[in-house]
Amino acid sequence: MSRIGKSPIPVPSGVDVSVADRHITIKGPKGTLERDLPGTITVRQEGEQLLVERPTDERQDRAMHGLVRSLVNNMVVGVTAGFTKELEIIGVGYRATAKGADTLDLALGFSHPVEVKAPAGVTFEVPTPNRIDVKGTDKELVGQVAADIRKLRKPEPYKGKGVRYLGEHVVRKAGKSGK
Repeated sequence: MSRIGKSPIPVPSGVDVSVADRHITIKGPKGTLERDLPGTITVRQEGEQLLVERPTDERQDRAMHGLVRSLVNNMVVGVTAGFTKELEIIGVGYRATAKGADTLDLALGFSHPVEVKAPAGVTFEVPTPNRIDVKGTDKELVGQVAADIRKLRKPEPYKGKGVRYLGEHVVRKAGKSGK
């Protein structure tokens, strides 16, 4: 049996869970998240915890068991605490400025500034000109927005300039060697 799938998901106070057919809705202090459950996996609430169950031990059901448990757990954590991805910008003249909570202006060495708009449920914070915090309740969406920002100017291997995750290690290459 899946070690991840069989562990129950604690539901903190202030979080409302409703399961109808193949659809789960979780409401909490930070917002509401909804998801359709894949396959034949079922979720039921028992007291202050959620249990994820699979009907058979077939390969597809075993594969989905731990996945659905992780997705539902991320929904519970998202509506209570939220998720944050931190990005840092390295390079001379590279900087970020916030235009409100949902628009970001990036100077990344192009001939024009790059403007990034946040989708619904995601906000940007710029504590310093070379740091960006992407915050939201949906873990997948926060990670995707952060990856899209990083993709605008990936860290290059020679000088390390570009946008990277906070604490990400970039493998550096040796440049040209003189004779």
